Amino acid sequence: MSVLIFIDTAEGHVKKASLEAITYGAKLAEQLGTNAEALVLGPVSDDLPSLGKYGVKKIHHAAADSLAHMDAQLYAKAIAQAAETTGATVIIFSNNTTGKAIAPRLSVRMKAGLVSGAVALPDTSNGFVVKKNVFSGKAFANIAVNTQVKIVALSPNAYQTLSGEGTAEVVTFNAPADTAKVKVTSVNKASGEVPLTEAEVVVSAGRGLKGPENWGMVEELAKTLHAATACSRPVADAHWRPHNEHVGQTGIAIAPNLYIAIGISGAIQHLAGVNRSKVIVVINKDPEAPFFKAADYGIVGDAFEVVPKLNEAIRKLKGV
Repeated sequence: MSVLIFIDTAEGHVKKASLEAITYGAKLAEQLGTNAEALVLGPVSDDLPSLGKYGVKKIHHAAADSLAHMDAQLYAKAIAQAAETTGATVIIFSNNTTGKAIAPRLSVRMKAGLVSGAVALPDTSNGFVVKKNVFSGKAFANIAVNTQVKIVALSPNAYQTLSGEGTAEVVTFNAPADTAKVKVTSVNKASGEVPLTEAEVVVSAGRGLKGPENWGMVEELAKTLHAATACSRPVADAHWRPHNEHVGQTGIAIAPNLYIAIGISGAIQHLAGVNRSKVIVVINKDPEAPFFKAADYGIVGDAFEVVPKLNEAIRKLKGV
């Protein structure tokens, strides 16, 4: 019996969301009185033993080049084999793009109950009950999982990463040597200092900026805060910004520690993608903008005056 955590990587580096999943899985293992083990598929350049400081005891690593690019079918088969080898009764994913592709396939393969979008540790006092967001973050649901093997996909930024001391034992794992059905011919990377889905701070803007030529001040503020940039759907539809920056119900759902919305009215579709942010700051010249009702802090004013002054003040505070 153990808790198995899938460690997601990109270009050989462990994703931030996976560090959250490791912390979460290690805490759950402690709660269940068992060990936390992890699985990495594909070549990795990061120091895997150092991940022990997040609570994982053993890491199974299949380093074959054939696993360098994520193939959901191959990965699901490999994880199922690892779960059987380790005797895992709980498997943890991050509920990111990779987790959403693999976890449902693994659930079917292993006849395991799946809860995606978990926001807290399971309640194991009477069964196995997992709390998750529903209705685009407007409510919570407590889901009881009764299958022998249970799969939990943790919402990114829903659980704090905690590190201490410790070193993980890294052992070789022989993954199934199946031929991938998907061939990766090219990869187009999204631009930006920080990946949007990994960012702890996001600076976003909408039609209030009046045109793409005014986006410089947004990018400057994002650079000062070491933040990712985002936009509302009308901005992406107008091709002012790339679609990979579109956040909202029909775009990317994010949950940063700080979300700054500039010139965005706050339509319900946009709120559905950002309402899990820890702190929301709204800058809008319309005092009746719906976004102010969801904001933790609001500034009523012209973005073209407020944002440069805000950036200057933050730079001064940081001494840059």
